[in-house]
Amino acid sequence: MTEGVPTLESTGCVATLTLRRAGQRNSLNDEDLQTLLDHFETLNQNTAIDVVVLRANTHGQPQPVFSSGYNVGGFEDDALAPLRFERIVQAFEALRPITVCALNGSVYGGATDLVLASDLIVAQQGLHWRMPALALGLHYYPSGLQRYVSRLGLNLSKRAFLLGQPMTYDSLSETGVFAALVPADQFETSVQEVVKQLTHMAPHASQDTKKSLNEIAAGQFDVARLQARSHTSALGAEFAEGRQAFAQKRAPRFKDL
Repeated sequence: MTEGVPTLESTGCVATLTLRRAGQRNSLNDEDLQTLLDHFETLNQNTAIDVVVLRANTHGQPQPVFSSGYNVGGFEDDALAPLRFERIVQAFEALRPITVCALNGSVYGGATDLVLASDLIVAQQGLHWRMPALALGLHYYPSGLQRYVSRLGLNLSKRAFLLGQPMTYDSLSETGVFAALVPADQFETSVQEVVKQLTHMAPHASQDTKKSLNEIAAGQFDVARLQARSHTSALGAEFAEGRQAFAQKRAPRFKDL
């Protein structure tokens, strides 16, 4: 695969975002970040897309690296650039479709937060996770700290930041952060199984539930807003189809709605 900015491809209701700088351990420069933001806008506008898979090209790497985070070369030009990486992660977390991170390499720095912002993570065994912000003298941005604590817990977040040492995916799996952690030869099958299951779910109810769960995790939820979503869903076409499908002992046809 040619190296360059992230690509966006789609097949049916599933889109794939691919990081394509394998020769630079898939580090993200400013052009990559702007391209991601543009792709996010496209995905939010394209209501035919229900699921987004975030991938990385690791071809030719001695050890697979999903992403090494923000390209440190940008630090020299703008010391605040790493903090503005927050905008990318927040936009990814807020994507309308459900997101799946196909984590087929080790992950470092800000890219760990991008992974945590995914709705579901399928990870490959034998790889590592490292957050070196304090080794660089950087206090991380607020939403990233909150996301770490929300997803991994306080104690493990302190280990990640304060020690800055690599942690194996096997050790992280105890937190429940991964939807699946599998050997390399089962990785693609596991990703496809998760994606297939997502495409069978009610898309609008799924997207609203994603919003509500993320708001609760961030401590930014409003009970009235959550109740309104639940009320709308109960009276909506998806729930009507789901009930009818259950009564008729068939699979629901949500895409027809």
